[in-house]
Amino acid sequence: MSERSKANPSTIELKIPVEPNMELVATNAMDVIAKHIGLSEEKAAETSMAIIEAIINAFEYADSNKDIYVNFIMSPDKLTVKVIDQGTGFESSEVKLPNIDEKMQKGENKRGWGISLIKELVDVVQFESKPSGTTVTMIKHKFNELKNQQQANNEN
Repeated sequence: MSERSKANPSTIELKIPVEPNMELVATNAMDVIAKHIGLSEEKAAETSMAIIEAIINAFEYADSNKDIYVNFIMSPDKLTVKVIDQGTGFESSEVKLPNIDEKMQKGENKRGWGISLIKELVDVVQFESKPSGTTVTMIKHKFNELKNQQQANNEN
């Protein structure tokens, strides 16, 4: 990581059209960014999967054909990714976890796991939703001890 990055986090912003498979543009960018900041392959893969879920959710639920923005904010100790849509918003606390066994038995669509999956894949996730759109902020720490420290601080 360059000296400039250590002093001021660098930001990359993507504008993703609501088109099939365009979420893959963000994962390609993620691969390059992960190598640039020294994020492990495992952490990069987890973050890419979380990004895909967040973008697909934005495509599916934003109820808008407006572009999705993905911001990558690179810091020496973490990567912050923001997925921003311009839809109608939602209340994340009201999203219910689907019963996978029941869905499988009934042969239903296996969708509905995005938020839970994102929470498992990244170290910190925040949802900010307004009638003008939703921002999903995901943080992946480069080092596990930072993750553990932040989780302990959140519990206090």
